[in-house]
Amino acid sequence: MNFALPKELEAHVPPELRGSGRDDVRMIVSDRASGRTIDAHFRELPQFLRAGDLLVLNTSATLPAALTAIRDNDEEIALHWSTSLPGGLALVEPRYEPRKVVMHAGEVLALPGGGKATLLAPYRKSSRLWIAQLDINLPIAQYLHRWGRPIRYPYVEQQFPIEAYQTVYAQREGSAEMPSAGRAFTRQMLACLRARGVGITRLVLHTGVASLESHEAPYDEWYEVPHRTAERVRDAKEKGGRVIAIGTTVVRALESSVDANGDVIGSRGWTDVVITPERGVRVVDGLLTGLHEPRATHIAMLEAIAGRATIERAYEVALEKEYLWHEFGDLYLIV
Repeated sequence: MNFALPKELEAHVPPELRGSGRDDVRMIVSDRASGRTIDAHFRELPQFLRAGDLLVLNTSATLPAALTAIRDNDEEIALHWSTSLPGGLALVEPRYEPRKVVMHAGEVLALPGGGKATLLAPYRKSSRLWIAQLDINLPIAQYLHRWGRPIRYPYVEQQFPIEAYQTVYAQREGSAEMPSAGRAFTRQMLACLRARGVGITRLVLHTGVASLESHEAPYDEWYEVPHRTAERVRDAKEKGGRVIAIGTTVVRALESSVDANGDVIGSRGWTDVVITPERGVRVVDGLLTGLHEPRATHIAMLEAIAGRATIERAYEVALEKEYLWHEFGDLYLIV
């Protein structure tokens, strides 16, 4: 799907700085049963769910994954840590705004605190991601908390603290960027949903960097679907409830943890699953997500769940009604 995203529809600050709280965001809804596209507010979420539905949350917490790096010619760039790889390696993205600088295999970048990053090879012929050897004097999470800052793209006007990039239910650190679909949830909203008979369960998928400049297919990410979560998903479906993923990361994790019969099982590991309309989905019945950029690979996942016509109509309305995009923006619910 291709469309022009006006710059005025980019969310520059968190909603609590432009409204009354982190839950003060709009929500466009595709109600597939009625065929309607509804202009709503996130605080109206309970009215679109019913007793017996099951929400699945990603409890990965965000790390301050952006570092300042110095090249051997004394040029300062940003280095975004993305994912820890087996063998003590890491997946990283050198950032060279405002101009493009070519990086080379074998190049050594100086990092804060006397650390260094050696670029070994491009990751799967990527134009932006590198496999690197990090030589630092602390475990990666501690090092990033000491020297890093949250990843920030140019549409965000200022640097916000790491707390602005966490969901209220975040537990396990490991994401380079926030699983942002769940950011609007408050503890009050979660309690309200439970009181109405909506189930809530959890899994983990650690998200890597997803730069706006390159719409590459998703790469391998670490996930864990607990056995208890798998049981609750199976139980909800057996009783006629809908499984609603809170974020595309949840869809990817659940669809990566299915047996030959199509049932969700407990598992963990690296997922390389890419969800497209051709592949389809076997577990998820609905999705709460943000609004994605033109040509973003996530849109293929949305089409796998709801079909192209439904997604195109929702995005037409979102543009017409001036919804806000990106991690601090508005939301899209498919039920």
